[in-house]
Amino acid sequence: MHPMNRRELVRVGGLAMGGLALPRLLSASPSEELHGPSFGKAKNVIFLYLNGGPPQHETFDPKPNAPVEIRGPFKPIQTTVPGMQFCELLPRTAALADKLAVIRSMATDDNIHSSSGHWVLTGYKYQGPNARTIQPTDWPFYGSQIKRYRPSDVMPGLSTVMIPDVIRLNASVTPAGQTGGLMGAQWNPERFVGDPSREDYRIEGLEPLGITTGRLQQRRRLQQKFEDRLREIDGAKSLEVFSTYQRQAFDLLTSGKARTAFSIDQEPAAVRDRYGRNRWGQCVLLARRLIESGVRLVHVNWPREPGDNASDNPLWDTHAQNHDRLEDVLCPIFDVGYSALITDLEQRGLLDETLVVAIGEFGRTPKINAKGGRDHWGSVFCCTLAGAGIRGGQIYGSSDRDGAYPLTDRVEPGNLTSTIFHLLGLDHRGTFTDPVGRELSLSQEEPLFRLLGEQKENLDLVPSTGDVNRVPVFDEKRIIGNTQFQMEDGIRPAQTPSRPKGWRQLVTPTDNGVVISLAQPQKIQGLELLQHAQFSFGEPTTEIAKTTSAILAQEVRSPFPGTYRIKIELLADGDAQSFADLFDNQLTCHLVYFQFTKQDKQINGRKVMAEQQIKPTLVAGVSPTSQTFEFTKQFVNATPGTNFSFGLGLGIGLEIRNASGRFISVSKQVSLRVTRYELEFLGKERNKDVTS
Repeated sequence: MHPMNRRELVRVGGLAMGGLALPRLLSASPSEELHGPSFGKAKNVIFLYLNGGPPQHETFDPKPNAPVEIRGPFKPIQTTVPGMQFCELLPRTAALADKLAVIRSMATDDNIHSSSGHWVLTGYKYQGPNARTIQPTDWPFYGSQIKRYRPSDVMPGLSTVMIPDVIRLNASVTPAGQTGGLMGAQWNPERFVGDPSREDYRIEGLEPLGITTGRLQQRRRLQQKFEDRLREIDGAKSLEVFSTYQRQAFDLLTSGKARTAFSIDQEPAAVRDRYGRNRWGQCVLLARRLIESGVRLVHVNWPREPGDNASDNPLWDTHAQNHDRLEDVLCPIFDVGYSALITDLEQRGLLDETLVVAIGEFGRTPKINAKGGRDHWGSVFCCTLAGAGIRGGQIYGSSDRDGAYPLTDRVEPGNLTSTIFHLLGLDHRGTFTDPVGRELSLSQEEPLFRLLGEQKENLDLVPSTGDVNRVPVFDEKRIIGNTQFQMEDGIRPAQTPSRPKGWRQLVTPTDNGVVISLAQPQKIQGLELLQHAQFSFGEPTTEIAKTTSAILAQEVRSPFPGTYRIKIELLADGDAQSFADLFDNQLTCHLVYFQFTKQDKQINGRKVMAEQQIKPTLVAGVSPTSQTFEFTKQFVNATPGTNFSFGLGLGIGLEIRNASGRFISVSKQVSLRVTRYELEFLGKERNKDVTS
């Protein structure tokens, strides 16, 4: 046999070295008597990891009798299960409550993303120096255990899949708990990066590290040479086992079988719409396709949005504007995608064999902070389970009056992973040996046996009081709001009920010669105008007060640090001389970014963060005169990775001010029409330079 040289060994790298130390099988053998009929009930698992920490109060454990600073602005709704209430932001999920088991007493007592998350992802409390750094000695990811001991019968090479990316903290930190850890890198989950909601969706993971098929074939030949040499040396049986997995994975990558499973564009448009045309919703749909194709476990991480790497509101980590972000982004995405998955699995006959878990790394503080947010809270949070041996329509455990601490039946993450193992047919009491020969326990906690059992056929259900119109399907365009003034109720006054949406106007003082109104579609001197906003000067009086300020503004519903660009189209109309007298010498016009200073988001409580003066003109003989202006502004911290705060929220607007310091007489009526106002978030690209 031709010996391998050092260069060839290096080229093979870690592809084969991890196979030198395969552990023994679990030592404990299952028995029907000890495990019951639920043991091995699940053939597949879909694990929805709500990275950032969802609030228990605004999801599955509302507290309507708590003070407002604890319960928040949202109301509870009745689910289909008598006595079980969810937050009104989950109407679709509430209608499926009879399929769900809700744990309200999950706890880690750990308020750190990385270490609390490690416990949830592994079932073991983190013992190392820093859970923000992945180490080869970390406890294995629960999915790595499944990949090792319950590989797929159909596609062993894709037993455990993670989409759409690894878990990332701010500054692109990838915390512990996502790898095979001390079991070896060969048991890492298969990670596939990409956005299946995009038309050009491409699965990066199916071309590992950009390796072409030819190079992959070459690498496989080198690997084979290396394995042959090792067999010659010690006849390692474990290597043969590991090689089988490698060959299966290689065959999948080159045969196209996996590619077919990832071909989400084969789904009917109506099905894709049902899950929500966003990254997370389409990942959940993709998870269903993968388990249908034979993948054992699909772990779906909540994806980061562009620009959320250093903000008050990354993912579910709502340190500010908690209620805005839940209402506008998080719950519309989750409620639609999660309910679609449960319904879809049931309709396809897959729910009885597929375990669905939804959980974050912790919850949120009972008390709302000064920025309208909730902070980290590991003392109590929620988890939901459905399908495959889980008896639906039940609540496990409870929290206290304020949703601050477990009141009954405290649950820790080890109980959850043991329950998952049990349902997959893994004895949670079993042991395994690590590469250095230590015997370790698969789990240290008992499964939640009370959750298990057959679904009651005659469960007395009631109609859910949730309103799906209250939580419309997430539309990215709604984040900025209506930019073309196409709204049924026009431009609203500044003082509106709490949490207003859409365009609002404020003129101070009132009755001062400036009017902001909504103009209907019309034709002006041959120009076709859509519905638009209009600043009118000279009505109803002929004088503009010396302290006049007139603003047309709206809220940016989910602001992240990064670069924003305002584009505005203005149409000047009326008497040219009067217009020149106003805007050349007396009125100033500004594009503004501002921060709200009041919890109720009224635009009379605002602090300007950045502004740019613009000068509209009306050319004599060219009436109306159309002009376009832009204002680009970057909002980031000087120190990379540190949180940037918009406080109570970001607003944008067009503001006109009397800069003369005196009353202004307007002899003839003029107007400034806002025909279009756009906001573009330029954001940030995903940082691919992360630790893995």
